[in-house]
Amino acid sequence: MQHTFVSLLAHHAKTRPTAPAMREKAFGIWQALSWADLADMVQHIAAGLHVAGLKRHEHLVVIGANRPRLYATMLAAQSLGAVPVPLYQDAAGAECVFPINNADIRYAVVEDQEQVDKMLEIREQCPQLCGIYFDDPRGLRNYEEEGLSAIDQLIESGRAFNASNPNFVRDEAAKAQPNDVAAMFFTSGTTGNPKGVVHTHLSLLDRATVGAQFDKLTPADEVLAYLPPAWIGQNIFSYAQWLSVGYVVNCPESAATVSIDLKEVGPTYYFAPPRVFEGLLTSVMIRMEDASNIKRRMFHYFMDVAKRVGPTKMDGKPVGLVDNIMYALGNIAVYGPLRNNLGMSRVRVAYTAGEAIGPDLFSFYRSIGVNLKQLYGSTETAVFVCLQPDHQAKADTVGVPCDGVEIKLSDTGEILVKSPGLLKEYYKNPTATAEVLSADGWYHTSDAGFLDADGHLKIIDRVKDVGRIKGGLFDGAMFAPKYVENKLKFFSFIKEAVAYGDQRERVCVMVNIDFDAVGNWAERHNLPYAGYTDLAQKAEVYQLIKECVEQVNADLSRDDMLAGSQIHRFLVLHKELDADDGELTRTNKVRRGFIADKFSELVDALYGGKTEQFIKTEVKFEDGRTGSVSATLRIADTQVFAPVKSAA
Repeated sequence: MQHTFVSLLAHHAKTRPTAPAMREKAFGIWQALSWADLADMVQHIAAGLHVAGLKRHEHLVVIGANRPRLYATMLAAQSLGAVPVPLYQDAAGAECVFPINNADIRYAVVEDQEQVDKMLEIREQCPQLCGIYFDDPRGLRNYEEEGLSAIDQLIESGRAFNASNPNFVRDEAAKAQPNDVAAMFFTSGTTGNPKGVVHTHLSLLDRATVGAQFDKLTPADEVLAYLPPAWIGQNIFSYAQWLSVGYVVNCPESAATVSIDLKEVGPTYYFAPPRVFEGLLTSVMIRMEDASNIKRRMFHYFMDVAKRVGPTKMDGKPVGLVDNIMYALGNIAVYGPLRNNLGMSRVRVAYTAGEAIGPDLFSFYRSIGVNLKQLYGSTETAVFVCLQPDHQAKADTVGVPCDGVEIKLSDTGEILVKSPGLLKEYYKNPTATAEVLSADGWYHTSDAGFLDADGHLKIIDRVKDVGRIKGGLFDGAMFAPKYVENKLKFFSFIKEAVAYGDQRERVCVMVNIDFDAVGNWAERHNLPYAGYTDLAQKAEVYQLIKECVEQVNADLSRDDMLAGSQIHRFLVLHKELDADDGELTRTNKVRRGFIADKFSELVDALYGGKTEQFIKTEVKFEDGRTGSVSATLRIADTQVFAPVKSAA
């Protein structure tokens, strides 16, 4: 039987009315919401939205963190046949204008004062926006804007409507069909205005169910919902799969308490981009460097055992008796406490996606007993295209095609996908839809890759970004910037990297240091610094980054296809790349072309042979003010290695 989101809610409320559907931490205490209570809340919010004037097929914006009443609002909209459109809560007001106008949105349901201010700020540019409802009333007592009210008032008006029309919402919800539009997600817009990706109940729930069956998820599982709901990855894991399986979604108190809440909840099913796993490991290594000598020695000894034995055990392969005993001792002394400290003591399945994860980082988690795996997908594919089976997780692939998915490669090496989870269309953009969806149902991913001998998919880069070196030692060699950037980011000292080299004689990169990791390193080496800009330009830091770059070059020299992508020169940027400054997307992907234009004088200096370059850059602060950061940046040369020929 094919379901809709609202039919699944009704199913859980009927069969498991008292079981917890969600938990939210407020004032340090976890509060549970049962399936029956959630269904009641959804019914009242839906009726309130109907009274306010929300119509079938109309779009409703939802902006905020993971909050039960915002989840209920999305279900309420779907109960009326309307379409929820989650937007990123950290987006600036100006970034919301296009999606709101493009989708003809009249109603917005937001989390708090910050989001209310954002909506009021852009109201003149979005004249059709007539209703704004907020969840958290703090700071909003004296607001008297027309059309602004609390979700509480929405619920009360809905409750009154339901008292005299008890079957209305249920009858409206029953009209929903699997092929009806269920949600719309806007892409990050790396090359222009974002596109609205339209998904049906069927496309989202089919992929959610396939993923759940693949990893044997049950109602007993728990997740922590801490990533932006506007990101389809979070939406699939804590909304579509939540309703498909019926497990418990836990909402942290705030972004600042996520690490604490992670330990308290102890999720069994965990999802995070590589950056989060990197951050967790970096914090562990920083603490270990500050530990006593005995603890450090014990940690490193047993981690050596884990590196040798852990991945083999995780892959279900036999290990020797002595190794088994030593690993068991390590589990008592190091790995168990470490998993507990990371909040992963109960994790049965952990996934990472969005960017490539470093092999050392990947192996670290698997070696200490965390079943970390990779997946491949996108907003347009409802996430699940490839998944790594248990005992078959590789650091350099993204798994095998999951149930219902077909994959083939075009003549240019582009990955083409056919799946029940494909988007219906890009909203109001038939030209863009035709560019990615062929007449016979194949979706063009724009990713370049290939299937290895075991049937696992390996991603190289975006097709449009794969270029060629022109002239010099590596004339005609392939250049894959994202591949190079990801190899650099495998080092804990490097947070971001931007590589250039297409149609040039050599590859040059700009680097962002990881301020916490490099700052800790500097303190241990008695290196004083006055802030990010000062630390980034220290000669000692350049030497540290140079060693990382040259390790990458040595690795690339052994790759037949990508030896020409070795890095000849680099510089460390004077500021961190930031989505608010337009340098990253809201999903933290580098906007390489934008950065090249913004820092054109640095690109010219890298390729012009200069040893330093002065630059002054305007930046935007969190409170909306602007300022500038200036510095004279060093530019360093690196060692490039002759290609190592593979054995015949």
